[in-house]
Amino acid sequence: MLTLRQRVITYPIVALALVSAGACRQTSGQARAVPTGSALTAASSASATTHSAQASPGPAVATKYADWPTYHGDGARSGRSAAPAVTRALVKHWAVGLDGAVYGSPIVVAGGIGIVVTENNSMYRIANNRVIWKRNFGPPVAGSALPCGNIDPSGITSTPAYDPTTKTVVAVALRGNPIRHIAYGVDPVSGRQIWSRNVDVPTSEPGISPQAMQQRGALLVTNRQVFITYGGLAGDCSSYRGSLVALNLDHPTTAALRHYTIPTSREAGIWAPPGAIVDPDGGVLVAAGNGATAGTGAYDYSDSVLRISVGRRLDSFSPSTWRTDNRDDLDLGSQGPALVGKWVFIAGKSGVAYVLDRAHLGGIGGQKASMQLCRSFGGTAVSGNVVYVPCTDGLRAVRINADGTMTVLWHAASSITGSPVIGGGRIFSLDTGAGVLHLLDPATGTDRGAYAVGPVNRFATPALYGRLVIVGWRNGVAAYMW
Repeated sequence: MLTLRQRVITYPIVALALVSAGACRQTSGQARAVPTGSALTAASSASATTHSAQASPGPAVATKYADWPTYHGDGARSGRSAAPAVTRALVKHWAVGLDGAVYGSPIVVAGGIGIVVTENNSMYRIANNRVIWKRNFGPPVAGSALPCGNIDPSGITSTPAYDPTTKTVVAVALRGNPIRHIAYGVDPVSGRQIWSRNVDVPTSEPGISPQAMQQRGALLVTNRQVFITYGGLAGDCSSYRGSLVALNLDHPTTAALRHYTIPTSREAGIWAPPGAIVDPDGGVLVAAGNGATAGTGAYDYSDSVLRISVGRRLDSFSPSTWRTDNRDDLDLGSQGPALVGKWVFIAGKSGVAYVLDRAHLGGIGGQKASMQLCRSFGGTAVSGNVVYVPCTDGLRAVRINADGTMTVLWHAASSITGSPVIGGGRIFSLDTGAGVLHLLDPATGTDRGAYAVGPVNRFATPALYGRLVIVGWRNGVAAYMW
């Protein structure tokens, strides 16, 4: 019988070879299988805390676990997995080099198929010790072709999402000549492209220029639609306005696109990495950044949390300081809203956190509670009435009390700033500056392990599948097992 340290579980996506991107040559738009490489099979024995993950032991018995089909695992972006308890140190189970930087989260769909996308406009399926297929959607857009920005080249930036009804992975790629955003539906088993569709906001909408619109927020599949959010490029240049586009998944190439654009003259980007969030009361929730109105002028629904149905706004919240927030770039748009029971938690660049009544967001200054907390960028994780908040000076655990007030439970080390996920009795969060994955005790914030994963982008967040934590890095993806 295997001992605890010897027992290993194999999943469809985990027993991988280290495959270079050069092994995946293909023509644009074609999926090409890659030969199996040699497995990583070093034995495992690790202490409770380590600073370099070891190679994984070989495969054993297959076990089925819940998929992770979208950013933070579900439409609420809870970041929560029913993973088996972490009872030992992590081991590095595999690592795969890819053809470009990974900004979106990896996802796991259809019973264990691992999918990851890159800024080179490529989508990969990773399984069974190899890259099963790679599909490229055409050349990405060079940074020099854009009016500003900090991603070069720009291809697929957002996290894709899986539609279980049509068994299709949807991703949005930036294409050139002319610059435009194209959504692709792909069969995750074969890599076959099923459909494609331009999903830009119509240029008839004032203040819209496709080359200035960035599609960073994760895609959301709900109610037979995929929701696509748009903000602006780093530097806030040229003509853009925060927008939400809905694409009908039953008729993706023929049904009319519906969209909502924030009624400001400029900016108010919906750019936070979690994208839109399913609202149990109907519609979706998004966070909007700073808009054009500052000092004086009519309310323009910038610096806000918005509830949006298809093509129309249902409800909103903005701080009473929204005008000065706009003026000083201190808006709520940097973090996705978090659902905590009957409440909505939101924080942003100003350092102030707010709790809103989910049934009625409150309009201007209508929060249930607020407190000085931290500057927050990215996506939260939620377990029960506790929200784990990615702060620029260290992750925080915040309890939302029965009356909507907030209590800070703990504050992690200042370097641990990555968008967290929770599973197996641990919080997984990255030190994105050093490229180190940390495992924290959810009750105390105590660091229970640190693992070098390599350079990652500022908004990197892990995915969880069974006993695996999967991390995209600048030019690849790796999985760590416990």
